[in-house]
Amino acid sequence: MKTERKIIFHKHYFLEFYLNQKLKVQEKIEYTFKIIRTVDKVPKKFLDHITGTDGIYEIRVAVGNDIFRIFCCFDKGNLVVLFNGFQKKTQKTPKQDLEIAEKLKKEYFESKNKK
Repeated sequence: MKTERKIIFHKHYFLEFYLNQKLKVQEKIEYTFKIIRTVDKVPKKFLDHITGTDGIYEIRVAVGNDIFRIFCCFDKGNLVVLFNGFQKKTQKTPKQDLEIAEKLKKEYFESKNKK
């Protein structure tokens, strides 16, 4: 059976990040999203859980020597919720970006539960 995940954005953070990237980066992000949407077991090279977090994942995009990360989480199994993205310049994930993702995840689920 073919996996079909749906990708949605929570608020505007991801879109702002995406629109500020060069076309080549945007194309690679789209390619990575296609893999996440359709591949049953997504390789860690493209999607990995962030250790020490409660269900926050990073989508990994590499274009040449540039590395980009997009934080996300899963909702009801096949729904991927995108939060913020950034260009990775160091080995460690910036704490500030991770904190934003955690805040957005909490916000997302709180707003969903109010409906």
